[in-house]
Amino acid sequence: MPRRPTAIAAVVHLIFSIVALGAAPTQAQSLSDLANTAQATGSGLFGSTEFESNSLAALPQWRRVLGRMRKERLAFERCAAKAADCTSATQRSWRDLITDAAGRDRKARLQAVNRFFNRWPYKLDQELYGVSEYWASPSEFMMRSGDCEDYAIAKFFALRQLGFDNDSMRIVILWDEIRAIGHAVVVVYEPEGTLVLDSLSRLIVPHSRYGHYIPQYSMNETTRWSHIHQKKIPQVWAQRN
Repeated sequence: MPRRPTAIAAVVHLIFSIVALGAAPTQAQSLSDLANTAQATGSGLFGSTEFESNSLAALPQWRRVLGRMRKERLAFERCAAKAADCTSATQRSWRDLITDAAGRDRKARLQAVNRFFNRWPYKLDQELYGVSEYWASPSEFMMRSGDCEDYAIAKFFALRQLGFDNDSMRIVILWDEIRAIGHAVVVVYEPEGTLVLDSLSRLIVPHSRYGHYIPQYSMNETTRWSHIHQKKIPQVWAQRN
């Protein structure tokens, strides 16, 4: 199990996270404030302390996906509106999901999206693309399958088309302390709580139920958040993200 960071290590990690984001915390202005913030139990996702930035510059994989989605989104929307405009099996499959879920309440839409994409088999980026890390767009994922980030990306954009606001959702890159692996999920802020759509589970439950998830960073289409947690993410994994 990863060791808890010392106060100094937590502060150093926090400072580098803020620098990487190009953002300053809203409440921590001095070194003493940073230390206190790092040691406190956070009120953010999965018990973390969050720092927000409106720059996505540090996320080239995500920016590439957003670029592809400018075209994919239009094609998906045309297909969902009119079956004759579906030009591929992938688009028709997407249409089936959207048209089936559109008339349901929000909870049922979340369940439909989570269940639909969790059917895809897990495949490593090295196997699919010959590289250690590649974030796929929804079309790429549905054609070839993918790993945890790809499940989360597909769910995020399906929910966007089903009416969920960008500001009410995030993709979260995290460390799974039990399995000792990097992982990614979608979180959705709902009136009844902050809910997690996970490729490892059919259940959709509040983030507070996942005590073994240690978030590193999260993002939506406009914003990135850096997360500081009392538990320590293994440095080998943290540095490659």
